[in-house]
Amino acid sequence: MKIAQVTPLYEAVPPRLYGGTERVVAHLTDALVELGHDVTLFASAEAETRARLVPVRDQAIRLDPEPLKSDLAAHMTMLAQVLDQADDFDVIHFHTDMAHFPFFQGLADKTVTTLHGRLDLKDLSEVYERWPQFGLVSISDDQRRPLPAANWKATVHHGMPGDLYRFSPKSEGYLAFLGRISPEKRPDRAIEIATRLGKPLKMAAKVDAADAAYWETVIRPLVERNPLIEFVGEIGDDQKSAFLGGAEALLFPIDWPEPFGLVMIEALACGTPVVAFACGSTPEIIEDGATGFLVETMDQAVAAAGRAHELDREAIRARFDLRFSATAMARRYLDVYGDLLARRPYAAHVLDGARPMVRIAGEDRSFAAIG
Repeated sequence: MKIAQVTPLYEAVPPRLYGGTERVVAHLTDALVELGHDVTLFASAEAETRARLVPVRDQAIRLDPEPLKSDLAAHMTMLAQVLDQADDFDVIHFHTDMAHFPFFQGLADKTVTTLHGRLDLKDLSEVYERWPQFGLVSISDDQRRPLPAANWKATVHHGMPGDLYRFSPKSEGYLAFLGRISPEKRPDRAIEIATRLGKPLKMAAKVDAADAAYWETVIRPLVERNPLIEFVGEIGDDQKSAFLGGAEALLFPIDWPEPFGLVMIEALACGTPVVAFACGSTPEIIEDGATGFLVETMDQAVAAAGRAHELDREAIRARFDLRFSATAMARRYLDVYGDLLARRPYAAHVLDGARPMVRIAGEDRSFAAIG
């Protein structure tokens, strides 16, 4: 199939440091290419991809040193470019929330839209009621709760290449916190858990401008006066294997409806168990007692982190390979694309052995996963 992937422009593809959506798009794009599909990626110019790249901005927005820039203008320019080339693709897969809806109303039947963020925001319901023709993919079942009547087509959990992170058969005895310093991520809980256990905690985290006051007034004082806590700062993919692999457990003490939580499967890839509060997507990702522990209270979190070393790290890695590889994610999306093509009124179906085919513009193309 000829597939377009359209990513947000805030981070590089994949991100150099922190970033979730663009990282997932990078993994999905490369996996689709490996499965034999013709993929075009619309992204900023520094993207690293096996697909055909259409550069729509010289660099990603967040790390662009230019002091004055318009993310709205950048995304409008990209969407116009995708629209100009729309006839070249069988499927256009958007990762840009709802920004493309007004542009692509007449082409909704060839689009797939994955929603990567939280959906319990004012104004969102009106958008999805206004443009119900766009098929949506959730990244967890829990993510759908605020919009149960939206045009959901599937839930596809994120995945990553199996060789991206190294498996670590044993830990170095510390606990880890990885992600973003913000009230909903609850780094204060991570600090309390480690302190109550008397275990070292390494925190590799980004501090956004919006969370600077929270960092300065709440978290930084806790870090500076506690010898058990080491603040590492923001890290990239090349540092995560050592950071996560050396941890006895990843602490994921969130206090919000996390749509997915990519850091959880990054830890599982290293064989590191996850202690997560049962909130948002975590019950869908973590298998309690097998790949980590799901907790409701701080006392439960402390007890779980204290026995995380008892879990089988090889079994944890095996569960990652089965459930969260990039290939598994790509094959699930191919099912979504296939359903989309099958519903087009002008598509004439034919069979090629056991593989479903669709005829578009006189050409037969398989939408079954290869391999």
